[in-house]
Amino acid sequence: MRLKSLFQIDIDAGIEVYKMAKNGILLDVRTNQEYAQGHIPESINIDLASLDQVLEKIPDKKTPVFVYCRSGARSSRAVRQMKKAGYFDVTNIGGIENYHGKLEK
Repeated sequence: MRLKSLFQIDIDAGIEVYKMAKNGILLDVRTNQEYAQGHIPESINIDLASLDQVLEKIPDKKTPVFVYCRSGARSSRAVRQMKKAGYFDVTNIGGIENYHGKLEK
C-alpha cells in the first residue's frame, strides 16, 4: 500500500508562511459567489469545479501554492488534484472560517 502525505497547517500560520514565500500564490477554491462575499487579501479564486484552469493561471509547477476554502475539505481535494497534476509545493491551509484576519470584498 502506497501512502501519500498531504501537508496541512493552520490557516493563520499558513498566511504567514505564504507572506514569506518567494513568488507564492494564495489560492481560494470556493465558488465565485463565496469569494465575492469575502476573501483573504491577495488570494486568487479558482473554483474547485474549475481547477483545471490552474494550469493557465499557475503554469510553473514549482510555484509555492497555499490553498484554502470554507472549512478545509475542498482545499484538501484541490491539493490532491494539484499534486496529481505535477505541482509539488502545495499546502492545504484549511478553511477561511478559522481565519482571524481581515477579509476583502
